[in-house]
Amino acid sequence: MTSPFLGEFLGTMMLILLGDGVVAGVLLKRSKGEGSGWLVITTGWAFAVMAGVFTAVACGSSDAHLNPAVTLGFAVRAGSFEKCLPYIAAQLLGAMAGAALVWLHYLPHWRETPDAAAKLACFCTAPAIRKAVANLISEIIGTAVLVFVVGAIFSKAVAAGGPGALGPYLVGSLVWGIGLSLGGTTGYAINPARDLGPRVAHALLPIAGKGNSDWSYAPIPVIGPLAGGALAGWLLRLLAVS
Repeated sequence: MTSPFLGEFLGTMMLILLGDGVVAGVLLKRSKGEGSGWLVITTGWAFAVMAGVFTAVACGSSDAHLNPAVTLGFAVRAGSFEKCLPYIAAQLLGAMAGAALVWLHYLPHWRETPDAAAKLACFCTAPAIRKAVANLISEIIGTAVLVFVVGAIFSKAVAAGGPGALGPYLVGSLVWGIGLSLGGTTGYAINPARDLGPRVAHALLPIAGKGNSDWSYAPIPVIGPLAGGALAGWLLRLLAVS
């Protein structure tokens, strides 16, 4: 019953359930984690990535991309794009499903939270300072770091040193580091599915007291990560990191 499509779907669903879930736990009123801050959010997202990778692999996707930017970056590196369409479709659907589960899990807390922006932040990213070019550059840099270092972690040269099954832990640590070092500008989407899927879910779900879904900003956390992923894939290919 397992398959690469199922693995990418369930892995991304787990990523968003735990990742958006920690944001909701910090931002929504009367949560026991309310107000616990940025360090808790970045740590939760790191564990979410790790859990998502393990889920994806167990359910049939040995690639465990969970991210259209990673899929595109590795396609550029390999010069083969056949996985892009099915993987990206699975990732977007998984992200929407994960966001719906976050809404369901925190169901009583939406009505208790008057701040519509805080509710939106539980689903998708927004910049600290809204400057389109600067925000786009932030997403490109963050995603390029993600894809390039993931490529390095799973490269033959590093594998010869024996990280083996540590891969998911190392990727989770990488995402943690990106969030702490580079995430303060835009909330580090670094993943089009992570932002777009939950944003669609926010628009569709009957969330008590929600505001608009900020579609004017939505292209940046899609275009930036795709550009950053493609750039990192090109660099991996140029440097022959495989």
